[in-house]
Amino acid sequence: MTQHVAPPLVLIPESAPFNADQRSWLSGYFAALLGPAVEGATALAPGEAPATGPKLADNDDAPWHDPSMPIGDRMDLAKDKSEPQKLMAAMAQQDCGQCGYNCADYANAIFLRSEERLNLCQPGGKETLRMLKKLEEEFAASGGAAAPAAEAGTAPKKEPELGPLGYCRENPVEATFLSRTRLNAPGGEKETWHIEIDLAGTPIEYEAGDSLGLFPANAPALVDAVIAELGARPERVIGGRTLRNRLLTEYSLGAAPDNLYQLLSLLTSGEARKKAQALAAGEDPDGDAQYLDVLGALHKFPGARPDAEVFLEALDELQPRLYSISSSPKMDKGRVSLTVDAVRYNHRSRLRLGVASTHLGERLPEQTKVRIYLQKAHGFGLPEDQSKDVIMCGPGTGVAPFRSFLRERAATGAPGRNWLFYGHQRQASDFFYKEELNGLKDQKVLTRLSLAWSRDGGEKTYVQDRMRENGAELWKWLEGGAHFYVCGDAKRMAKDVERAIIDIAAQFGGKNPDEAVAYLAALKKAGRYQADVY
Repeated sequence: MTQHVAPPLVLIPESAPFNADQRSWLSGYFAALLGPAVEGATALAPGEAPATGPKLADNDDAPWHDPSMPIGDRMDLAKDKSEPQKLMAAMAQQDCGQCGYNCADYANAIFLRSEERLNLCQPGGKETLRMLKKLEEEFAASGGAAAPAAEAGTAPKKEPELGPLGYCRENPVEATFLSRTRLNAPGGEKETWHIEIDLAGTPIEYEAGDSLGLFPANAPALVDAVIAELGARPERVIGGRTLRNRLLTEYSLGAAPDNLYQLLSLLTSGEARKKAQALAAGEDPDGDAQYLDVLGALHKFPGARPDAEVFLEALDELQPRLYSISSSPKMDKGRVSLTVDAVRYNHRSRLRLGVASTHLGERLPEQTKVRIYLQKAHGFGLPEDQSKDVIMCGPGTGVAPFRSFLRERAATGAPGRNWLFYGHQRQASDFFYKEELNGLKDQKVLTRLSLAWSRDGGEKTYVQDRMRENGAELWKWLEGGAHFYVCGDAKRMAKDVERAIIDIAAQFGGKNPDEAVAYLAALKKAGRYQADVY
């Protein structure tokens, strides 16, 4: 008896912009995703690819998914993995959403050619971009099925697809900037602002835990200094807009990109050319690479002055910035608030400014428009069961989403208990939202408030220290089903908080070291440990 063999399933038409191997692989992938809906197809586990193609990236099989791990170590862990997994290992591992994806989805989108932009990982910066380009070249050289460079020049560059208005970075909406209020009392070393934005007339509806993307503008003084260094005319029209206007809103003047160094290397010679080439290759010949912004790069190579139009082509696009929302849609109807540190520091007699933070903190006039979009949270939100207890750990501006959580819990009358660990430098100047938090305590919304001040007294005290001091009670909350949240610095604070939970599980839960680590992993897998880190 002759066995009937079904013809190959084709879900990607020949007219699609892929070669034959790519069409075959994608047909198999989507057929497997459809599972029983397509005869003969087999459903895939998350991140699993069909036998005809490599495994896609996913968090469940990513030992490098740790934002505190150096990129070299991450790439070593992924060296024998599939192409999508290697792409994921190059990301900053924060799942912050600034690129519009989480790390695994961004990697898969690049691999599947649905995303051509390699420069969207803001936390990873040039380090991630260089690695993605290197992987792209390696995939292309080895005949990788979905390497974006494999068919360079054979099709026009695809514009990013627009999502719903106000709900993606490609399709922002204008909203009114209402006000800024200084949160630090006199004597504080930092400058932190409570920002209010009016959502009236926009389609944006958010939930506690979401973030707001904002398109900033560069400081006019910096733009003017760059134009002067170029020896160009600010009113020169390039691409329909003046040079000055384009530099204000379209191009990043932060960390000098590799393409700029490549351009400068072509306009100089001798030792200067060698240094520019080294910087373009990611080297640091003079030990100052981390401080070189665009103006600094021009200062470093004073003999190289490119034409303004060519100069613009060598710059990176000015990317939006993402901020955790600190308001509640139920209590703060029609508006959204942010908690923003204004970044300022001096280097070699030059004042450096954070682009978006000082745009919001000093340059943007009240009642003017700002372009924004909503970034929905990736696995960061209050438990659906409002009776569940909530433990929140957010020092500094990390308190932002937890102000949102507390206001939401107050508005809904959630019966679950709430415990906030908050810390900063000095209680007298850096106790953000002090009156509001104390008021929530009086209303019995905030059950416990544990404070840590690193510059008060002889010893530095941090939130993780307060966690250990309250370890017995914290363990009871966790064992009772509490959800734990952390927001803040990914490389230090968040890891210290994780270490504190592991230590508490060992000390008060009687677990050995391996069991304590497994306990934290189980909390994460169950969605009871969630992080919003940057």
